[in-house]
Amino acid sequence: MSTATVAARPRIHWGRLARRHAWTAGVYVLLLGLILYWRTIPAEWGTFDVQSLAIDALPFAFAAMAQAVVIISGGIDLSIGSMMSLVNVLSAKYMFDATTGLAVSFREAIVLSLVLILGAALAGALTGLIITVTKVADIIVTLAMLFVWGGAALAVMQIPGGGAPLEFTKLAIGYTFTPWLPSGLVILAAVIVLAWVPIRWTRPGLALYAIGSSRNASFLAGISVARTRIGAYALGSALAAMGGLALTATSGIGDALSGQYYTLNSVAAVVLGGVALVGGVGGLIGPVAAAFVLTLVKSIMILKGVDQNWAQVIQGTLIVLVVMIGGLALRQRGKNL
Repeated sequence: MSTATVAARPRIHWGRLARRHAWTAGVYVLLLGLILYWRTIPAEWGTFDVQSLAIDALPFAFAAMAQAVVIISGGIDLSIGSMMSLVNVLSAKYMFDATTGLAVSFREAIVLSLVLILGAALAGALTGLIITVTKVADIIVTLAMLFVWGGAALAVMQIPGGGAPLEFTKLAIGYTFTPWLPSGLVILAAVIVLAWVPIRWTRPGLALYAIGSSRNASFLAGISVARTRIGAYALGSALAAMGGLALTATSGIGDALSGQYYTLNSVAAVVLGGVALVGGVGGLIGPVAAAFVLTLVKSIMILKGVDQNWAQVIQGTLIVLVVMIGGLALRQRGKNL
């Protein structure tokens, strides 16, 4: 009986596991190396620097997660930055009473945040529905939605303003237990564990990867391709809304242009994080690390006195090199199969 039980246990293919997660592990090794180098630059490196990095990278990490979900499903979402801006201005406007100059309570801020996340998910589902019904390319529909959500954000708040409760901002700029553990990192880990992991290893997550690999094969296997694509855009928009809330928490105000930086940079983080642009490959852990890598690279260059324009050039060069290496690796892997 015991022998049969042991024989029935699934074997762990360590070689396959290592190949599958080698790129993600490499991104984290790169991040560790940059952190070690970063520590040598400031005269007194400490908890303030760690918290500053977490604050700068938090909205970017959520944007990368949002884009990764959509790209894994075989699509792309160019409206992520505008959605972040819209949620940012809506949360900053309604968390702060301009007439009294007082912010709402922490409980009211959390309720409003949940409503905005749900609303963003519905908006993302609408985007996915338009794509599946009209058969128009994802890049065209999401580009149009970029202008829709961006215009809505400007309609809500034309100039930066609003605010947020102090307790709400501490979710992003505070720390947990020790100043070496920023609250933003805890929030990111909680979202991945509570929102992504249950989906990743269940039928919806498997369907997400399946349609990213081959929509025709997925359809023949009985997977609802349209429903899964709509779900991918809904989940991506919900994560983008979390990024918009992170902008509110880290800055303390709303700005209709606050998210424009994150649309294309989210694609860069996804590529660097090991998610294949053709879909079906990757996860969220890699893009999160990539968001921190790109944020840290820019911070290091600023500390070294490099002009910000050249910083963008260096970031772009890094991304091109990563894409080239990834493409060569995939080609070599195909030859070995």
